[in-house]
Amino acid sequence: MKASIISTAILATAASAAPALVKRQSSDIDGVILNYALTLEHLEATFYREAIAKFSEQDFAAAGFNSTNFYKNLQEIARDEQTHVDFLTAALLKAGVTPVQECTYDFGTLTPQSIMATASLVEGLGVSAYLGAAALITNKDYLTAAGSILTVEARHDSFIRGNLDMSPFPQPFDVPLDFDQVYSLAATLIKSCPASNPTLPVKAFPSLSLASNMTMPIMQGEFITFELAADMKVPAGPLFVAFPLATGTMFSSAIVKDCMITARVPVSFYGPAGESFAILTTNDTVVTDDNTVAGPAVVEIQTYLA
Repeated sequence: MKASIISTAILATAASAAPALVKRQSSDIDGVILNYALTLEHLEATFYREAIAKFSEQDFAAAGFNSTNFYKNLQEIARDEQTHVDFLTAALLKAGVTPVQECTYDFGTLTPQSIMATASLVEGLGVSAYLGAAALITNKDYLTAAGSILTVEARHDSFIRGNLDMSPFPQPFDVPLDFDQVYSLAATLIKSCPASNPTLPVKAFPSLSLASNMTMPIMQGEFITFELAADMKVPAGPLFVAFPLATGTMFSSAIVKDCMITARVPVSFYGPAGESFAILTTNDTVVTDDNTVAGPAVVEIQTYLA
């Protein structure tokens, strides 16, 4: 099943020397957010450019991706992402803010299957990033522009998921993520960035990855196991796995054994579904940077209620 190949893109959780971002309430917040968005758009544009340069329409068709106009649509996504890069760069320059430049990335060994799996990861992450940043934008024109990009990223995500035999719209609400949460995931694909890029400091949380014996999708109500880095110190006291949602984060008690974390996926019509995120935390009511232990991990969840 095509959906199973997505696991190749979401098990990587190592941090890297990537540009960082910070939530600030000063007057430069819009410039920070635009550079935050541009950092992600550079990643996406480079990824699709490399994917299309490496594989032809026939290569994707031979791998099973042969729906009508599939390759033309993939090329259109690549053009969209480059257009987003050009638009955000111009907006930053007009505002007198130095735009970040393209970084050096590590997308792993590219195959048609891994390209589609990684595409699902980055498109879903892009949706969550724009959604999470929207509330912080102060300039209404920037907010409208960001919203118009968000809706296009969501269309990209639906196209990719549909061609992976997954629901194009698996939940009624998309999931917003904050700067640090997005950075922790994006950093897994970034090797290094130009020294001239603006410094936008943020921290990447320790990695939280699916245990090697887990397969996806995982059903609501099932137990899911994650792995922590072998040298990571787990804080004393109760731990919880948080599943952030637009309608309110849901929590499950974590069972800790060595570096393994096990928790039950919440069951609810409004619960996690489709591309979802799991965060290890010391709190069972709210997730903050201070109480986050590790994550996010990306997981594909299926609901019995669909």
